[in-house]
Amino acid sequence: MTLREAIEQYILWRQVHGAKFRTGANLLRHFLKYADGDDTCDVVTTTKILAFLAGKGPLARHRENKYYVLAGFWRHAISRGHATCSPLPNSEPKSPPRKPPYIYSHEELRRLVDPATLESVRRGAVQFDAVTFRTLLLLLYGAGLRFSEATGLTFADVDLAEHILTIRVTKFYKSRLVPIGPQLATVLTNYMLLRRHGELAQGETSFLLANRDGTRLASSTVQAAFDALRRIAGVHGTTGGRQIPRLHDLRHSFAVHSLTAWYRQGADVQRLLPVLST
Repeated sequence: MTLREAIEQYILWRQVHGAKFRTGANLLRHFLKYADGDDTCDVVTTTKILAFLAGKGPLARHRENKYYVLAGFWRHAISRGHATCSPLPNSEPKSPPRKPPYIYSHEELRRLVDPATLESVRRGAVQFDAVTFRTLLLLLYGAGLRFSEATGLTFADVDLAEHILTIRVTKFYKSRLVPIGPQLATVLTNYMLLRRHGELAQGETSFLLANRDGTRLASSTVQAAFDALRRIAGVHGTTGGRQIPRLHDLRHSFAVHSLTAWYRQGADVQRLLPVLST
């Protein structure tokens, strides 16, 4: 069996067993630019592995991810008889420590979701409008959602009567229910009415957050819009922390602000920590 065939078999095996494995699949297919896919697995040398791991930039956690994916592939290849040994190096340099997440202040959050500021950022946009942008930001912070979870919501996933969001097939391939407060529920109510009046919602399976043509929001489009929004709103990184605050840091800010509020109210926060740690 060739290296290319073994890689495709491993990708299929991971996905059949419930893993999305999209990033891992892309990394393994990219590895074929460094090794001949028509050769057998045992022809791959440690030199080729190191060239793939090194990449073109400075040492980063991306190298650790590449090593982890290759290690998983070679364990599978050896167990199936496609390889006799692993060409991976025995030792790897340590990845740089993760920078702590950026915790937005309440004032920064107010500037980021200011309708006038968002309108100026999205003025002239063909698809991704300011109202959808603001609703997305409020969902990420107000419900502590990941970007893919927020953009994957459909109308059927929003229960405004019970103030519950249904998040389907999360990062760990499970579904969960997320309660929302009355303010966020009001925002979603108004947005859903706007979407339905726009005649783009084609039923309960339509994406809640969508472009003007009803398609799902693209991460690249939203990231570019968020970068422009941060600059206009004057939200920058801190010394010793992240130089560029991320969209994902809205989720971390939700957790920190929620914990602070619960402590002030005398709640049993330790019981809630596992919910916020994923």
